[in-house]
Amino acid sequence: MGAVLADIDDWFCATIFAPLERPRDPEAAIRSMIGEVTAYFRSGGRVCLVGWVGLGSSGNAFVNRVRGYFAHWISSLASCLEAGNVPPSQAQPLAEETVCGIQGAIILSRALGEEAAFARIVGRHEAMLLDALVRHSR
Repeated sequence: MGAVLADIDDWFCATIFAPLERPRDPEAAIRSMIGEVTAYFRSGGRVCLVGWVGLGSSGNAFVNRVRGYFAHWISSLASCLEAGNVPPSQAQPLAEETVCGIQGAIILSRALGEEAAFARIVGRHEAMLLDALVRHSR
């Protein structure tokens, strides 16, 4: 399981976290993140293995990895928002809400058997992030 989590972490670091941490264009980085996670989770048709491990009985063995994964995602997204002039006091809660929303969308869409639920929820979060960038643009 450790090797699988390392592969997932590598993909997220290269595809999601790094572009958010060093955005040339915060709006493009956010759009890319949404597109990549939508494809990765197959519009909610694929479980989040890291979340599943964190909730499962083996969660204690990997608690630091799971914690690090989610903390890194939130931190990276908050950094991207701050690069777009969103104040840290707003960037952090928006990042937390978005990561939570994506994870919840995965669960809800699978439970309902409705991929469209994933797209709607993730789309609302994308709109909130982009709206924050517009409101704070110079």
